[in-house]
Amino acid sequence: MPRGGESLDLSVWDRASGKSRGPRHRNAMAHLDSEVKEECLREDLRFYFMNPCEKYRARHQIPWKLGLQILKIVMVTAQLVRFGLGNQLVVAFKEDNTVAFKHLFLKGYSGIDEDDYSCSVYTQKDAYESIFFVIHQYHRLKNISLATLDYGENEDNRIGLKICKQHYKKGTMPSSNETLNIDSDIETDCTNLDLQTLDKDPQDWMQSPFFSLEFYRLLQVEISFHLKGIDLQTIHSRELPDCYIFRNTITFNNKAHSGKIKIYFDSDADIEECKDLNISGSIQKNTQYVLVFDAFVIVICLASLILCTRSVVLALRLRKRFLNFFLEKHKRRVCDADQWEFINGWYVLVIISDLMTIIGSILKMEIKAKNLTNYDLCSILLGTSTLFVWVGVIRYLGYFQAYNVLILTMQASLPKVLRFCACAGMIYLGYTFCGWIVLGPYHEKFENLNIVAECLFSLVNGDDMFATFAQIQQKSILVWLFSRLYLYSFISLFIYMILSLFIALITDSYDTIKKYQQNGFPETDLQEFLKECSSKEEYQKESSAFLSSVCCLRRQGSDDHLILIN
Repeated sequence: MPRGGESLDLSVWDRASGKSRGPRHRNAMAHLDSEVKEECLREDLRFYFMNPCEKYRARHQIPWKLGLQILKIVMVTAQLVRFGLGNQLVVAFKEDNTVAFKHLFLKGYSGIDEDDYSCSVYTQKDAYESIFFVIHQYHRLKNISLATLDYGENEDNRIGLKICKQHYKKGTMPSSNETLNIDSDIETDCTNLDLQTLDKDPQDWMQSPFFSLEFYRLLQVEISFHLKGIDLQTIHSRELPDCYIFRNTITFNNKAHSGKIKIYFDSDADIEECKDLNISGSIQKNTQYVLVFDAFVIVICLASLILCTRSVVLALRLRKRFLNFFLEKHKRRVCDADQWEFINGWYVLVIISDLMTIIGSILKMEIKAKNLTNYDLCSILLGTSTLFVWVGVIRYLGYFQAYNVLILTMQASLPKVLRFCACAGMIYLGYTFCGWIVLGPYHEKFENLNIVAECLFSLVNGDDMFATFAQIQQKSILVWLFSRLYLYSFISLFIYMILSLFIALITDSYDTIKKYQQNGFPETDLQEFLKECSSKEEYQKESSAFLSSVCCLRRQGSDDHLILIN
């Protein structure tokens, strides 16, 4: 312990030089170490924000992810095109069968649906004939159908027709004093007609009390049956055929009791594995090639997923290093804009695309192997992933200033456009509800909210304007005048004001970006930190060799995992 006026000796003995080094030297070493850490961080940041070509020139690093993305675009697009061609055959087969079923089972079907239903009847005789026509056509299906159809089992594991009728529980016909007594409780009666019953004399089941319909309290008659079919057109594409179960439902709707019974036909098709199917040729071999191709696509997407996820993790670590350094040196936090610079949205887009492609490819392989039949989910996954893959190409075009305008304009205008759309959406919803409630009974384009929204969106884009004005029914002069005021005000407001303001927001962002490209973008804390190297150019020339060697030594140690590979 020092006594009196004695001073504490803080010198350190250096064994290498045999001399004593004091606090000033240690401060210099600490300052130099801080400079080394700062320079290493700056070098990592500069390398992180380089494009693949600059990284190759800087460190001769091969851009693996770039090459992998190019290969993935080719593979995923080829996979999608092949799946789309096969999916077109499935959709066409289902639609053709639905049209064939309508002509087979609907008496007097013209080939064109009446609005949202297929056809209609207006007399009791026509209603009975239409119901019995369905039953007779089902009975002699194999003798009249051109397709390879067979009878299928329904939910009760029975082959035949299931006929259900709904009617009010009790009721009496309108009497002379114009009174009608109805019990609003609904009853449902069902019966099954199997093939053995249909083989008998038709009069036996046609005279059944079940078919004695009281139309004044009848709500609907529903006839349901299942059929089996096979799609042989896939054989020409060297693929195994699909077997289908068609769940058909014919509904005679009399709920309105308006004197018009609407007949609805609904057909749902499920694909299942064909049993006891023997097909010779090279079909099985071709299926194996397709499965190998899909497996290769999964491997490519999995590699891309791993590399992009690794880059995101390393970017977050580099972000943490920069935040800690900035807080330690400047005693304040980095702005949010600079923090988001480390979150590469393109990598996130690629990760989502890879996940969707992997899941979609697995579903496609299961569909090809006839273990699954969910074409819709597979189409959504593969289609969306291919969309994201092609959108991701913009990232590499953005490295060139001439092509970067679109990306920068979208980034700058997106927040303002979203806020503007939120306000305009309120007005749009108001017009939607108003048009539905007022014009719905007089105009087919305003019958429900979904159709109203689509009609107004078409008007905003200048589509089908005259037809919308002309189709309004003139049964009510007041409603007709209101429709003119409604349509003129909506078109004027949205086309001349709201749409013009919407375009002006994007144009303003574009002009701002063009001005920034000419005069320079506003510098943030991150950009100023990266530019500090130019102000210290003299210092770097004197100590560049020492700093470089120290940086390399440091990276060989604990900081090696922070170097980003793009």
